Amino acid sequence: MPETPSSLSISMKLERIAKLARDNEGKGLTTLAHFIDLEWLREAFRRTRKDGAPGVDQQTADEYAGELESNLQSLLNRAKSGVYRAPPVRRVHIPKGDGKQTRPIGIPTFEDKVLQRAVAMLLSAVYEQVFLDCSYGFRPRRSAHQALRKLRDEIQEAGGGWVLEIDIRKFFDSLDHERLREVLRERIRDGVVLRLVSKWLHAGVFEDGELSFPEAGTPQGGVVSPILANVFLHAVLDSWFEREVKPRLFGRAALVRYADDAVFVFANKWDAERVFEVLPKRFGKFGLALHPEKTRLLDFRRPAFDRAKASASVGKSRWTRGEKPRTFDFLGFTHYWRPSRRRVWSVFRKTAKNRLARAVKAITAACYRYQHDPVRTQVRTLSLKLNGHYGYFGITGNFAALEQLYKATVRTWKRSLSRRSQKARITWDRMALILERHPLPKPRVVHSVFAGEPAS
Repeated sequence: MPETPSSLSISMKLERIAKLARDNEGKGLTTLAHFIDLEWLREAFRRTRKDGAPGVDQQTADEYAGELESNLQSLLNRAKSGVYRAPPVRRVHIPKGDGKQTRPIGIPTFEDKVLQRAVAMLLSAVYEQVFLDCSYGFRPRRSAHQALRKLRDEIQEAGGGWVLEIDIRKFFDSLDHERLREVLRERIRDGVVLRLVSKWLHAGVFEDGELSFPEAGTPQGGVVSPILANVFLHAVLDSWFEREVKPRLFGRAALVRYADDAVFVFANKWDAERVFEVLPKRFGKFGLALHPEKTRLLDFRRPAFDRAKASASVGKSRWTRGEKPRTFDFLGFTHYWRPSRRRVWSVFRKTAKNRLARAVKAITAACYRYQHDPVRTQVRTLSLKLNGHYGYFGITGNFAALEQLYKATVRTWKRSLSRRSQKARITWDRMALILERHPLPKPRVVHSVFAGEPAS
């Protein structure tokens, strides 16, 4: 997002907050709310998405912007005086994984999003001074692809090892309010900020015409929820592992976390088993639970490689330990060992089966939903979906999965065009002409995660 003169002024304020946090390391900060003024709220409004779904009041961003100055002044007065009431969030459900399950998403009102953004900006400036390098989710200048690169580098440098996948059962739904407040109070002592956070935690949930008040959890979709999750998991997991666990281990170990998704890599099996045993107790202390089926420890050591027998076909893996190659999923990718073109074992990634199935399902739904629209309109819609998929999954070594989605898109589009009328059956020759005139974006590598290695 391009900066404005106002945003540059806010950047100076954010730096002052960061310096205050650094200079008072380990101490509670009592004077923070005064940084949130009318200029701060203008910047929060600028950073808030304008095309999101409306909340329970059905007010859009354009409607709120119609009287922006008076609305922001009123919001500031109510927030500072303590009379601001957090409106309930509107709950909707979106597909999860392969589409068989759904994830609840809470949609705040637009005004609430602006205020949450203002507080999130402040909290981020404070906590970025203590967050560790192992966390990547919802942090400035950090991304999922950086987390993937870090994970691969750790495995490669250690020559493989023991991978511990953890899955926190319904993290956003089960986050304990009181324990979160305790963690926040260790660093944040400003009453205005703490009061606003408490109001958001206790805001009701409006679903199917009924209003409820959950005793735990913070709604996914809330602007302030990601920073609160990072603050909580920094105390529960990151800081604990770095400062208490790693000094007691015998071998190399690393943690990579993106929001509530985390993976450990251990060089020593005994270290991995010890951490695997103690993790449920650690999470239980903070009111969280690990999913017993999705949390697992697996042998991800580098396979033994017979160069002579593999020289004829680089792509064929030869395991000599008498076991099937092990894989694990993280951030939508399946990680596995495979010989590179230089006949060196490397960690490769491919689109996870459930994510590929979900992408195919979304493409199919779009084809049949818009099958009676002009072909030019249809190809724009399909191109947006394909480009969005390539933008995330287009990494080195994953071309086959990208091509699989492209071919599935062409087949599904051909079927939907053939159903436009009884006489509209499309042959493959005719489909080739359509694609020549209205080409779909071809698979492409967007993220080169294997620096120095040839794409394959």
